[in-house]
Amino acid sequence: MIKAEDLIALVRNYNPRTNEELIRTAFDYGARMHEGQFRYSGEPYFSHPVEVAAILTEQQMDDATIITALLHDTIEDTKSTYGEIKKIFGEEIAELVDGVTKLTNLQLSSTETKQSENFRKLFMAMSKDLRVILVKLADRLHNMRTIRSMRQDKQIQKSRETMDIYAPLAGRMGMQWMRDELEDLAFKVLNPEGRASIIRRFITLQKETGDVIHKITSDIEAELEREKIEAEVFGRAKKPYSIWRKMREKDQGFSRLSDIYGFRVITNSESDCYRTLGAIHQRWRAVPGRFKDYISQPKSNGYRSIHTTVSGRDGKRVEVQIRTREMHEVAEAGVAAHWSYRDGERVQNPFAVDPAKWISSLTERFGTAEDHDEFLEHVKLEMYADQVFCFTPKGDVVKLPRGATPLDYAYAIHTRIGDSCVGAKVDGLRVPLWTRLKNGQSVEIMTAEGQRPQATWIDIVITGRAKSAIRRSLREEDKERYIKLGRELARVAFEHVGKRATDKALGTAAKKLNLDDVDDLLAQLGSAEINGRDVVDALYPNLAPRGGEEIDPARTIVGLSPDQHYDRATCCQPVPGERIVGITYRGKGVVVHAIDCDTLAEMEDQLDRWVDVQWSSGRHPAVHSVTLRLTISNNAGVMGRVCTVIGEQNANISDMIFLDRKPDYYRLLVDVDIRDVAHLHQVLTALEAESDVAAVERHRDPSRRGEVLAAAAEGDQKLGV
Repeated sequence: MIKAEDLIALVRNYNPRTNEELIRTAFDYGARMHEGQFRYSGEPYFSHPVEVAAILTEQQMDDATIITALLHDTIEDTKSTYGEIKKIFGEEIAELVDGVTKLTNLQLSSTETKQSENFRKLFMAMSKDLRVILVKLADRLHNMRTIRSMRQDKQIQKSRETMDIYAPLAGRMGMQWMRDELEDLAFKVLNPEGRASIIRRFITLQKETGDVIHKITSDIEAELEREKIEAEVFGRAKKPYSIWRKMREKDQGFSRLSDIYGFRVITNSESDCYRTLGAIHQRWRAVPGRFKDYISQPKSNGYRSIHTTVSGRDGKRVEVQIRTREMHEVAEAGVAAHWSYRDGERVQNPFAVDPAKWISSLTERFGTAEDHDEFLEHVKLEMYADQVFCFTPKGDVVKLPRGATPLDYAYAIHTRIGDSCVGAKVDGLRVPLWTRLKNGQSVEIMTAEGQRPQATWIDIVITGRAKSAIRRSLREEDKERYIKLGRELARVAFEHVGKRATDKALGTAAKKLNLDDVDDLLAQLGSAEINGRDVVDALYPNLAPRGGEEIDPARTIVGLSPDQHYDRATCCQPVPGERIVGITYRGKGVVVHAIDCDTLAEMEDQLDRWVDVQWSSGRHPAVHSVTLRLTISNNAGVMGRVCTVIGEQNANISDMIFLDRKPDYYRLLVDVDIRDVAHLHQVLTALEAESDVAAVERHRDPSRRGEVLAAAAEGDQKLGV
């Protein structure tokens, strides 16, 4: 295991002003917390966090990130806490460690719905501080390097997760070297035979052709020397998984695959990059369609380089990447270059992307996804996409993922243009909407008023923005049709029980069913997501008779002695289903109050008189009087309809008092005998649905508190009657 002083030396190499004492403290703290813990390999567990920190020193990360790596498993796997880390190392490091802990607990390779929820959490954590995911990627890299110590089923699970999620994410962040290594390590587990086959063919090829890399490197260096261009040239064979992927994409065998070698030319200036390109193209024939200029059109993660493929020595195709040293640093570190240090100072690399802007560009459209599947689709499209650059007729550049179509281009410009698209011209020629766009093409979109997106467009476009916009438009179009059908279905369902499907009734039903509004209810009714009976039952659940035996009215309260009788308090009118408290009076009478009754506050100093009582379980008789306060229209027949509605809910009106009579409305109190709190809510809902009922609410009379308290003082045994 790397020692503390060795790790500090690695940091000091690029940051002489590092806080050595804090790193040493973190090292000792992590070692102490993980003491007695071991990895599957039998090594001390703390060797893992140390190796993760060492990987991050290769990216020249800041002290906070290095310390986070040393502590990243302490909260999850030891007795350490967030508060303790914050106290010792400060809030910044505590937040980073906590963020990595939360990422570790996400099961990103689980079922689709949960996976999409966890992806949301992943990107939320990234948006707070991108260093969290940098530590997590280094953590995954070391785990993959030592994966052979795990059970076979765990190896396969972790390798698939790495291939599907962490490797593409590393690539999307510009850390291509890490993506290549993660993919190859996962490939070694998932397809060991395929990987071994490619390696064997490489060995055979080297025996047949000799050291091709050295020969081509020398050829390029000679051309650059002839043009007096100062540069370094590096060559390498591509990773086995990269070759395997190309074989599958191109459906070619290894012997027919040409560009299995890659070369990099690192120059001193941007102008030297283009001079180098000219020298290489002068010496070797360029392969058509294999040229990309990411210097003039950088990738969103800051990557800049010129890519070209040429027919080199013996006609073999080789890929050449040309970039400056500063561009190379960003190409190696990706977004992590933002935190890189040199000589104790933050490196102001002009090509390093601001992490806040990068994560914003990555997630800006995710919020438009209206369900889990759409969000997951957006994430995967963003992570896996390479880019092509097309031009508008005015010469503006539009960035699109590889494989994008003119429809994707139209939606990238504006949703309105995409929705009204009827055709496209590419480089002046009319093309089908499913045409795949290429780098450098000029695209013109033709639109027509009244055009609407077609369902088949979903299969044509590949960008999340286009798919989301098309789905939204199709939903809106379908919704109008479903609303019309739903209104007719609602009319029939309500007439079946002798009711009218008014907008007020439907609005009340929508509220009861937790839907947004009447249109939402009708759309779901028309699309068969709910049925007419559901809507009617939400308002009038008692139109159908209910079965079950009723409780004896004399035994509705549990908790009283046989010689105690009770009365319901008139101030709060408690009903079965509500929490209650009994108050005793002389003569052994008990008055039952609702737990939220204001009267109880006046009795807090007499707790010896409180009795723990509760309602009996079962079906209560409709004998519990509750006062309702109504405001109704002053029209012929309205009072009769109100009484009918209450009767239809199997509730009885026991008293009625008019409070106010106006030319256009009445205000009144109605005493209704109900069974329980659920029955009360059904009565209130049915009344609220009536068009002529302007307002209805349960009425509790606080003025009766005086009666209660006076009777308590006098010992009135009939209190509350």
